[in-house]
Amino acid sequence: MAKKILLVDDEKDIIDLLDYNLRSEGYETRKAYDGNQAIEKACAELPDLIILDIMLPYKDGWEVLRELRKTRETQNIPVIYLTAKDSEIDEVVGLELGADDYIVKPIAIRKLLARVKKVLYKQPVDQQPQNSTIKIKNLEIDPSRYLVHYHDQDIVLTKKEFEILLYLAKRPGRVVTRKILLEEIWDDNVIVIDRTIDVHIRKIREKLQDDDNELIETIKGVGYRFKAD
Repeated sequence: MAKKILLVDDEKDIIDLLDYNLRSEGYETRKAYDGNQAIEKACAELPDLIILDIMLPYKDGWEVLRELRKTRETQNIPVIYLTAKDSEIDEVVGLELGADDYIVKPIAIRKLLARVKKVLYKQPVDQQPQNSTIKIKNLEIDPSRYLVHYHDQDIVLTKKEFEILLYLAKRPGRVVTRKILLEEIWDDNVIVIDRTIDVHIRKIREKLQDDDNELIETIKGVGYRFKAD
């Protein structure tokens, strides 16, 4: 069955361009031209993916995503921001709101199609077995025993280093902000800063001898991404 994608932009030319190229790849599309329509159609159609502009009439893309993430039926629908807002802080905000990707206009169609495919066909984190061994490239992570095996060597990580690596590896190709890592890995009663994450990532790379950042990629000013195959 063809995947259904909701396109949200107030520029008809952009919608038409996306519509043509996505349909040519075999996807079904639905269209919305403002924030209210986006929420209404997302709830009615329950698409497999939403490509969302930020600067929209009535409700902007920030508000749209907030409402979608608060509604049970739509909270897990993947969202890719496609926007002219190209500042680093805008990208950080979008990712922290729960977007799966952030693409800046003007559109590079091949790049967009590749990102769409990656988001649509990755396994949702909440559907992955919690204690199953993760195998990516030459890396094996066993959550049940806190073991890491890389290039035929056993790697000894501290508990926090292990948890950071595991969190990233469960989300290959997805940018994870420092704020999210701090919230997910550390207890609320412990005071830590963004620099703490950077130090742990550096130690993980040293222990894995990941000198070329083959596994963990730094997204400048945002956070980190575990490189997908």
